[in-house]
Amino acid sequence: MAAGAAHETGQAHPIRLYLLVWGWLFVLSACSYLVDYFHLHGYLRWFLILLFMIVKAGLIVAVFMHMAWERLALVYAILVPPAALLVFVAIMTFEASYTLLTRLAFAGG
Repeated sequence: MAAGAAHETGQAHPIRLYLLVWGWLFVLSACSYLVDYFHLHGYLRWFLILLFMIVKAGLIVAVFMHMAWERLALVYAILVPPAALLVFVAIMTFEASYTLLTRLAFAGG
């Protein structure tokens, strides 16, 4: 009996969940292609493409990497790195104006 219990340590999910996720990935990819098909431009285009990309990545990581069942791991692996990147981008944005002003002042622009 103990040998049988050792084989049941894994977690099996219904095939319906995987098919549903594959369906959503297909729909999100189609929406991403439709952004180019309808010739959207500017910030709206980039916002939609990035939104669809992030949602697809979140679905893949949450379901296929089994992160949806690990709450703390999901927070640490998904939310903290992009938040850190946004902080670094904000720092670089503030530093960019300082660097530009310094170049203009000393290099004579």
